[in-house]
Amino acid sequence: MKTSFKENISKEEINNLPIAVFKGTIVIIDSVRVLKKYLPELMLENIWGIDTETKPCFKKGVQNQNKTALIQLCGNRKAFLFRVNKIGIPDVLVKIFSDEKILKVGLALKDDIAGLENIRKFKAQSFIDLQKYVNDFGIEANGLRSLSAIVLGIRISKTQQLSNWEADVLDEKQILYAATDAWAPRQIYLKLQKH
Repeated sequence: MKTSFKENISKEEINNLPIAVFKGTIVIIDSVRVLKKYLPELMLENIWGIDTETKPCFKKGVQNQNKTALIQLCGNRKAFLFRVNKIGIPDVLVKIFSDEKILKVGLALKDDIAGLENIRKFKAQSFIDLQKYVNDFGIEANGLRSLSAIVLGIRISKTQQLSNWEADVLDEKQILYAATDAWAPRQIYLKLQKH
C-alpha cells in the first residue's frame, strides 16, 4: 500500500520540526472526590489516547520493580492523569479498559497493560498499539517521537520521561509531558484514519 508517509525520520529532521504539546484541559485525578466529579465525562469519549508512567529505577543490573504510578487518558479536549500510586485503578478505568466500543490508542501497550494488570485485573479490549498499526501505512519507525514527526509533522519532548512519577506533587513540566504523551497517539491514529 502506497502512502504519503516516510518510513523513517532522522533525529536531525525531528529537531527541525516545531515543538508541540497538548493544549487542552488537564485534570489530575488523585482522590475519590475529584474522580466522582469527572465520572460522567469519562464514559463519553469513544477514542482515548493512553499512556502510563512508572518511577524509574537507576540501580545497575536491577529490573524496575516499581509499579505504574500514573495512567494518562486523553480525549478530544481533556487529558485525565490518574495518580495510581495514590488512588489505585478505579472501577471507571476497568470499565473503559474492558469496553470493546471504546478505543484505547497508545504505544508498546503490551507492557503497559501487563503493568496495570499487576495492580488490578481486567479484560483488555480494543487497545490499538501504534507500533503495529503503522506498519499498514509503510511506516517503519515505532517510537512516539518519530511517529509524531512522520505523521503529524511535530516534535514532542521526552525530557520528563525519567522523572519521579511517585512524587507527592507532579510539577508543571511532568503534567504537560504526561498529557502530551497520551494526546499524541490519539492524534496520530486519527490522522492515519483519514488515509
